[in-house]
Amino acid sequence: MPTRIRMGLLGAAAVAPAALLAPARRDPRVTVTAVAARDRARADAFARKHGIPRVHHGYEDLLADPDVDAVYVPLPNGLHADWTLKALAAGKHVLCEKPFTANAAEAERVADAARAAHERSGLVTMEAFHYRHHPLAARMREIVDGGELGTLRRVEAEVCFPLPRFGDIRYSYELAGGATMDAGCYAVHVLRLLGPGEPEVTSARALTLRGEPRIDRAMTAQLAFDDGTTGGVRASMWSRRLLSIRARATGDDGALDVTNFLMPHVYHQLTVRRPGGRGGRVVRRERLARRPSSYDHQLSAFAAAVLDGAPVLTSPEDAVANLRVLDAIYRASGLPVRGTP
Repeated sequence: MPTRIRMGLLGAAAVAPAALLAPARRDPRVTVTAVAARDRARADAFARKHGIPRVHHGYEDLLADPDVDAVYVPLPNGLHADWTLKALAAGKHVLCEKPFTANAAEAERVADAARAAHERSGLVTMEAFHYRHHPLAARMREIVDGGELGTLRRVEAEVCFPLPRFGDIRYSYELAGGATMDAGCYAVHVLRLLGPGEPEVTSARALTLRGEPRIDRAMTAQLAFDDGTTGGVRASMWSRRLLSIRARATGDDGALDVTNFLMPHVYHQLTVRRPGGRGGRVVRRERLARRPSSYDHQLSAFAAAVLDGAPVLTSPEDAVANLRVLDAIYRASGLPVRGTP
């Protein structure tokens, strides 16, 4: 049985140093052996800077490398499905950045291929929702499940950050961009983590990009669960709400507020409140260990799945469920589902 994963990087993406390279240096089970990019000069410079020993001329060459066991896919959203399918066909394990694909139909096709590849060859496919692997996410769910808040009534989540560079690929419709895809996928994911089952979208409202009415720079949506619990999500890459990353679960007996569930290794705070007084009475505040980072936890989970057969929290099936909600938000807002004309 192998004891180490040799990973290749499809694209010299800005997120890769934090999401893969630094955690791999700290994990003896993972080594990054190769990189490929559309621009060979960029790939060469990236490899020199980060000590990656091999540079390939293109993504296909990297997938053909017998010394690469697994790939990390941090490409633009619209390319995730194609290159995940190609990696699985080449016999590679896949850690694919969120959102898993451009829409739920694509995710279903990739999930089917991932399931077949796992049954045939034991290949692992994981979506890179790194926050989900940090102990903070499990603690949030534990508080809701433990009954401390009483009967759950409402769940809310928002991920808002400023990105005023409107030429950025995250604003490209052709590459499956938009605030709902980039920020909202996290808000929807944590809403599903805390909520009682899978939600239905009841309404949504988008603020669109000037000159590109298909692209949402901000989105708000209301949701409902089968048991009557309601939900709300807000996502923004450019709106009046410049920076806010939080989640809230409210029950009959109290409320859970979490600041910065997304990057808990930078800073986070978990607060439980009881009714009484303006905004409720604070019962306690908690902070979990910031290190290892959520990216370290994610890579460790990926390695455990590949090498030990451990379960995958952020599986392709979970990605399908998340993208069904994202698609429904776009439809409710009157915007087209990503990956469609």
